[in-house]
Amino acid sequence: MAKLLPIEDNGQIVGYLFDCPGCGNFHAPYIRPFKNEVGASWTFNGDLDKPTFQPSILARVERSGGKMMICHSFVTDGEIQFLGDCTHPLAGQTVDLPEQ
Repeated sequence: MAKLLPIEDNGQIVGYLFDCPGCGNFHAPYIRPFKNEVGASWTFNGDLDKPTFQPSILARVERSGGKMMICHSFVTDGEIQFLGDCTHPLAGQTVDLPEQ
């Protein structure tokens, strides 16, 4: 099974999706020179088994009741390092990128 799912635009891979075990959402880093809807993009090492994206991936999602969920991580060599500002239980931990 794959750890990353390609995001395609007109038959060209512009980024990758991965399921985040911390926040339970999919993150979608777009690969330079492509940019997501807010203009962000990342470098990618090209390794689908042990991917590395730079810089960090920061997601802010408003949950019910107006509470903000923060998921902030580095993906390096196939591992997700959750930073201390995450608001989910995996904050401060490093886990393997799950297979999809």
